[in-house]
Formats: sequence, structure tokens, C-alpha cells
Amino acid sequence: MLLLFLSLPAAASGTDPGAKVVEKLHAELVDVMKQAHALGYKGRYQRLAPVVTSSYDFPFISKVVVGRYWSEFSPEQKEQFVNTFTKLSIATYANQFAGYSGEHFKTISAEDSTRGRLLIKTVLIKANGEKVELDYMLHQKEHQWQIINVIAQGVSDLSLKRAQYTSYLRKNGFDGLLQKIKDKIKSYES
Repeated sequence: MLLLFLSLPAAASGTDPGAKVVEKLHAELVDVMKQAHALGYKGRYQRLAPVVTSSYDFPFISKVVVGRYWSEFSPEQKEQFVNTFTKLSIATYANQFAGYSGEHFKTISAEDSTRGRLLIKTVLIKANGEKVELDYMLHQKEHQWQIINVIAQGVSDLSLKRAQYTSYLRKNGFDGLLQKIKDKIKSYES
């Protein structure tokens, strides 16, 4: 999924704490994209790690993407999975944001959702004018809004990962899934 520049309307920008989370993430992404070649993959990873880590609730997402298997993980496995999944997410951003060609975001709305969550609706406008709907579901953790799902063109990233990861866990177990994630990270590094 490609996430680029966020341009918030006056109604959302500066007033909605959830929109600020998305705005901060996208501002850093755009800055990194503009410097992508000079930074290289490792530089992009290092620059993006703080904003990605603070923008997303990776412990919550990790629990959701492994479904019922979470309760079978030991505390050490849970910590190991969250850390590895977080690294994968940062690595994915660092890999995908390897250049800039004028794309930008437009925020459509910030809407209250179920269970105290917030839905930030955005449209990615590519350089050729093509529009891609990208919506962010956020919840509050320790009085801060954090992203828990990205919905691209109506498809939930959380749901996709849950289907993939639970299937892989069923066939290959914890160690197999962890190794698969580590291998994916390594593929981005090379």
C-alpha cells in the first residue's frame, strides 16, 4: 500500500487529535520520500521508525492479526512477535517509500466510529490523477490516538493479515510465522 502526502482541511487539521496522528505520519513519509535516494533503505528505516512506532498500536494489532493463537503464546513469544511485527511494518514503509513523484493526500473527514474509535477518511491522489481511498481506524491508548487499521479501497489490512497469519500459524506454528516475517524483513534490506 502506498501512503504519501497528507493535506488536512482546516476543519480537521490542528483540531482533531486523531487527524494529527495521521498528519504527522504522512508529513514524515513525504519528507523521507523526497530524500529517499540519499537516505537509502537503512536511512529511511531509521527516520521512519519513531513516527511509525508512535502512530500505530502494535501490541493491539499483533493480538488481532494472530487471532485465537495469541492466548497460546507465552509472554516471551508475545513480546517477540510484537517486536518482529513492528520491525516488519517499519521495513515495509522504508521499502515502499523509495521515491516521490508528486502524490498527495486529501483528508475527507474525521468521524467517530463504534467503540470509541475514530475513522480518518483520506484520498490518495496520484500524480496521474488516480484516486485511492485510504481510511485509518484509530483508538485511544493511554489518552493518545493510535492507528489500528488501514483500509485501502475498502479492504482492511488488519483482516488480510489476520487471514494470512492465522492460516500460516495453523500450518507452521509460532516459529514458522516468526521466521517468515524475519525473512520478509531481510528481503527488504537487500
